[in-house]
Amino acid sequence: MHHPPETDEALLSRMQSGDEQAFVTLYRRRQGGIYRFALQMSGSTAVAEDVTQEVFLALIREGCGYDPARGSLSGYLYGIARNLVLRQAERGRFDVGLIGDLDDSAVPELAVVDDPLIDLTRRESMDGLRRAVLALPRRYREVVVLCDLEEVDYADAAFILGCPIGTVRSRLHRARALLLDKLQVSRQTAVADRPSNPPGVPLRATGLVGKKPSNPLVGEKPSNPLVGKKPHRRRLPLLGDT
Repeated sequence: MHHPPETDEALLSRMQSGDEQAFVTLYRRRQGGIYRFALQMSGSTAVAEDVTQEVFLALIREGCGYDPARGSLSGYLYGIARNLVLRQAERGRFDVGLIGDLDDSAVPELAVVDDPLIDLTRRESMDGLRRAVLALPRRYREVVVLCDLEEVDYADAAFILGCPIGTVRSRLHRARALLLDKLQVSRQTAVADRPSNPPGVPLRATGLVGKKPSNPLVGEKPSNPLVGKKPHRRRLPLLGDT
């Protein structure tokens, strides 16, 4: 008989009772998401590794502070990770702008289709997407990473960010618009930088095929000093000539 997996909260309860295997299971379940969040927010693998380690160290400390009434355990872990990333930024461990970002009102509303990332992630390389996400102001980067990349629900995102659900929705709408604009600019720049005759373009399209070779001798008669001139004959001496 198949048993559903234990909830995060059940694993935490077992872990706090001294069950090491419960901690291992919880770590394996949530470590990847925490690491990716820290990496997308900081752009630094070193910062992401340190943040992930600190998150789970905080979890195993006695009285970690988690309150099930306020939200899910995964949301609590993301909240710790967010605070650690901000602390690392204050220490100058990476250059991505996290402090002093634009106010919500400073970014204009842009018309976008619903869930544009679904289509964008199919067409854009992951490297290009990561660069565009890192270029977003912090408050918009947070909601994109949480809701679109890590698929955190709006309620948990509001718990992590400490704001109403309506604010999460508003920021996510604007974040998607900004991200779409950045990716379109990046795509246009890449097209403009392509060589005039990229690999795979037929030579006929370049105008090099179908032309006759230029030869200065074609259509011209060869120059010959004897042509058109009478040959010079040597006069033989006659008998009796002196």
